[in-house]
Amino acid sequence: MDWDLAIKRNSAALIEIVADLFAMLGLVALTDTVSRLPWPTYRAVLRVLRPAESAVRRLIVVAARGLAVKPAASRLRPVVPVKPGKGGSPRVASFQLFDPQPRIMPPRRKHRPRSGPRIHMFNADGELVTIWPPPRPAKPAPPARPASPDGLVNARRLIRRLEALEAALADLPRQAMRLARWRMRQERSENPSFRSPLRPGRPPGHRKRDTHEVDELLSECSWLAHEATRHDTS
Repeated sequence: MDWDLAIKRNSAALIEIVADLFAMLGLVALTDTVSRLPWPTYRAVLRVLRPAESAVRRLIVVAARGLAVKPAASRLRPVVPVKPGKGGSPRVASFQLFDPQPRIMPPRRKHRPRSGPRIHMFNADGELVTIWPPPRPAKPAPPARPASPDGLVNARRLIRRLEALEAALADLPRQAMRLARWRMRQERSENPSFRSPLRPGRPPGHRKRDTHEVDELLSECSWLAHEATRHDTS
């Protein structure tokens, strides 16, 4: 397996996809800025961004195969001024190396609404009569969040994620070193949160049917990460 060639081929395709996403947002030049987007455009970019982030994380796992680092001495972190990004917002410092962990919520018990206590009494003829109180009114549903009058949504967080993805693709070896240091901290920890940056099962953004080029890239990068992890002896 030519790992370097596989990383180069997939990263080049992902770089083109990220450039297309910036073009969808209207951010072609470095001086272009946007803070709010139409909701359909926001959703269209997000549908491609999620699998692209998952594919890049798996490329980083492949790039970090067999990579070992020495524990670094603790030192004060220098204060580095944050440069403005393409969207006019501060550039994200680092790309998120691990998949978002799924939330495990216990099933909620369904309680039937009680109508109230039954009242027993004797009528004028001496018969026992049970009086049922009227049912309690159902709780009203919480009011829906009002939509923006202009139909636009805040795009700053979306643009920061795109900029972080672009920066990670521009320097995969640096991201691989970050992952190796994170992996070392997890191995030295007595109570690690999780061992692998990739969650089990299907990756975030996975779709059963391929609807975009990024879906095929995610499938290939997932296979590469699995093979690299299986042969990694570090």
